[in-house]
Amino acid sequence: MKEKPTVLYDVPGPRARRRNLLYTLLFLLAVAGLIWWVLATLADQGQLEWAKWSPFFTDSRTWTTFLLPALKNTLIAAALAVVIALPVGAILGIGRLSEHLWIRGAAGTVVEFFRAIPVLILMLFANAAYSEFTDISPENRPLYAVVTGLVLYNASVLAEVVRAGILSLPRGQTDAAKAIGMRKGQTMTNVLLPQSVTAMLPALVSQLVVIVKDTALGGAMLGFSELLASVRPMSANYGANTIASFTIVAVIFVILNFALTTFAGWLERRLRRAKKSTGAVVGADAVEELARPGEHLGPSDADK
Repeated sequence: MKEKPTVLYDVPGPRARRRNLLYTLLFLLAVAGLIWWVLATLADQGQLEWAKWSPFFTDSRTWTTFLLPALKNTLIAAALAVVIALPVGAILGIGRLSEHLWIRGAAGTVVEFFRAIPVLILMLFANAAYSEFTDISPENRPLYAVVTGLVLYNASVLAEVVRAGILSLPRGQTDAAKAIGMRKGQTMTNVLLPQSVTAMLPALVSQLVVIVKDTALGGAMLGFSELLASVRPMSANYGANTIASFTIVAVIFVILNFALTTFAGWLERRLRRAKKSTGAVVGADAVEELARPGEHLGPSDADK
């Protein structure tokens, strides 16, 4: 079957296809050799013995005592950070597009400042601040510190995602909204933001995955009882099965993030299909409602 021409690259000929097939086979052999070497090394160290892996498959206490409570804490911290960071990031992103210098400057300062600081440092500062200036109990303080650090950093990153998504829209969208009498706020909420969601979705999901993974920083430095922090007590209670514990935790993280990206991909395809199959029609009644009475349109204008 003849390949269709493309503007991105030349269609490979017979020799190029054979060469690409050879490179693919060599790569697969290299990956297989690497996997074999890792498994052989683990076997030589006794890390593949069933006794080190059996607690995760035969003892329910491993899950009910360590993994499931840790997973719950991870999901709570990530969910709180997402729920707070998304609207804060949207507000900062819209603020960076404001025509008012003081709003644009303040939003830009906040975004650039917190985006430049590593999220772990933000967590440590938040933990110290909660310890000094609040009455939050030591048991809950790590959760507050982790969520605060995640929100400050990721809201700043999401603000840039929102700003870039809005700026990616054609200028004609704003001009059309102004032409029918929409005010600035109405243009942003009714025209620009809904259309930019599809363009922003891949970057948003990527940042949400980062939030889920960065909860592990709280377990490493603040004693937050999340998934990664559950490795040490599991290893202490079930022998030297550190490799097995890290592997199980890594698999759980992979499943979480894969589910998130799969859902986001489905949502993006659904939004794109909806945009192709529907069209927005603005009638005279909608124009009169969106326009400020007496400022943009008069009664006679709407009837034309």
